[in-house]
Amino acid sequence: MSELTFEQMLEESLKTIHTGEVVEGTVIDVKPEEIVLNIGYKSDGILTRNEYTNESGVDLTTVAKVGDTMEVKVLKVNDGEGQVLLTYKRLAADRGNKRIEEAYNNREVLKAPVSQVLDGGLSVIVEEVRIFIPASLVSDSYEKDLSRYAGQEIEFVISEYNPKRRRYIGDRKQLIVAQKAEMQKELFARIKEGDVVEGTVKNVTDFGAFVDLGGADGLLHISEMSWGRVEHPKKVFKIGDTVKVLIKEISGTKIALSLKFDELNPWKDAASKYAVGTDVTGVVARMTDFGAFVELEPGVDALLHVSQISKEHIEKPSDVLKTGDSVTARVVDFNEEDKKISLSIKAMLAPDPVEEEEAPAADDDAEVVSVDIDAVIAAEASEDAEQAVEE
Repeated sequence: MSELTFEQMLEESLKTIHTGEVVEGTVIDVKPEEIVLNIGYKSDGILTRNEYTNESGVDLTTVAKVGDTMEVKVLKVNDGEGQVLLTYKRLAADRGNKRIEEAYNNREVLKAPVSQVLDGGLSVIVEEVRIFIPASLVSDSYEKDLSRYAGQEIEFVISEYNPKRRRYIGDRKQLIVAQKAEMQKELFARIKEGDVVEGTVKNVTDFGAFVDLGGADGLLHISEMSWGRVEHPKKVFKIGDTVKVLIKEISGTKIALSLKFDELNPWKDAASKYAVGTDVTGVVARMTDFGAFVELEPGVDALLHVSQISKEHIEKPSDVLKTGDSVTARVVDFNEEDKKISLSIKAMLAPDPVEEEEAPAADDDAEVVSVDIDAVIAAEASEDAEQAVEE
């Protein structure tokens, strides 16, 4: 029996390897761009940066050190220079594929940082598998700019799994929708009409502001923003403002809000403040052909009819008054139920001597001018409408 040479004995003691085989190796050298491993074969294995990870610019000295052991996959037994080419990222991808498949089948919620913001969506990497989340599935509302998600860790589920085409689609939207549905359910279980709650202004429009109550949005209409007049919601609120609001009405999933709290109602003590015969001062808020509306305080307007502005005949209020003018007049009519107050400047003026002689001795027969504001406005609107039809 012939004896084996040392080289033959060494060759036989070393294992054989094949392309695609998973082997374990020990790190014997690390450079920024490659790792050298002893894999128990006659040649060492080389793991380049490109085969370690899909991330660019990674310094391999920061991820491995001499003496570490790691599992790798044989990419090529002989690279032409007698070295074995190895890959870690493809082994991780194979295992990642299984992980993604399990998550897809089990509807598991995955979490990963956004690695790249693309024109059409976001890209995340889970165990070396790149998953694409289309812009339409990033949120439950359209987002034009997705840059805020860069580097942010997000949760999602796998909505499409196609390893043959390497197509892995993530969906964040359905998680947000489900979460909001649960929050909405909890919100409606604890709130009722008349409650005062805190919310955040989510959007401001011409007709009001939408307030996020933590599970559902409520509408704060412009007419409910103040007891006084509001020129435009954007002059009162901006997105992100925190507000305490009154739940005025709940209808299904719609919530109507208000800032007109009862304790701030200016009409609460109006009967004593604006009793008939009281002289008051206010600011002309708006003008019509039949009179001027004077704001006595936010939420309390009074009509100064054109016939009550002066003892002389006035064609229209704008002939002697303008918006913003301060006027002092006497309250000649107070209707608390309809929230109407009528004013008169004439009532404050001393009567002419001739009028004094002709005036009756008793004041009981004196007639006070009281104007039905709604009737006047309706009549004027009707006349305008008829004129528009004729034109």
